[in-house]
Amino acid sequence: MEKSTIKTIIIDDEELARKVIVKYLEKHPEVEIIEECENGFSGLKAINEKKPDIVFLDIQMPKINGFEMLDVLEEKPLIIFSTAHDDFAIKAFEHSALDYLLKPYSQRRFSEAVNKALERIVTGKSQSLELENLGIENDTQEDFLRRIVIKNGNQVNVIPVDDILLLEAAGDYVEIYTAGKKYLKQKSLTFFENRLDTDHFIRVHRSSIVAVSEISKLEPYSKDSYILVLKNGKEVNVSRTGMDVLKKKLHF
Repeated sequence: MEKSTIKTIIIDDEELARKVIVKYLEKHPEVEIIEECENGFSGLKAINEKKPDIVFLDIQMPKINGFEMLDVLEEKPLIIFSTAHDDFAIKAFEHSALDYLLKPYSQRRFSEAVNKALERIVTGKSQSLELENLGIENDTQEDFLRRIVIKNGNQVNVIPVDDILLLEAAGDYVEIYTAGKKYLKQKSLTFFENRLDTDHFIRVHRSSIVAVSEISKLEPYSKDSYILVLKNGKEVNVSRTGMDVLKKKLHF
């Protein structure tokens, strides 16, 4: 392998952390740093434009975190994660057999991770399935969603969960409604049912989840079914199971 044939991007909001990686990479002259980024937005843009072989990716960053960035990244390079937190992230990495660097880490530990990535490149073994497993593991963490990151062409939208009025299933996607806008996210409705705070969101139908605060009224549709009307006037079908949940939640 010739020197400077492997291209890498460093994504970390801490300048000192980026400097450590730059210093440690001096021991790996075959790896060329093509860009440093301080947040997930600039990192996403750099990866899409420059197509690196390896990315050093922090998890906890402003704007969008490492997981959210990966979720909207279509072509994923080899990822070496770095984190100062050893909670759910470490369990996810162990489950999916991904390598990670727990800050602060040594030159020796860093080189182990780099060598694994270089071996992957030589053998041509993909990391896609492992990253998919990591996404699944991250999806099942206990914390409720606070925001949703959606990529639409070259644009990335960050939607606060508090802005969501309604979610509806649409094939392999979910349509997410906010005031005056609609977004598509490639997730299942069950994913959102499991990750949204049930004090604020109710699945009223197999194809619909509504924000409790947006419910205006219920109207009978037939003998055993109802239509839920949101404050913006949109009508949503309510199943028997959804009706039972509504009765318990709204106490009627």
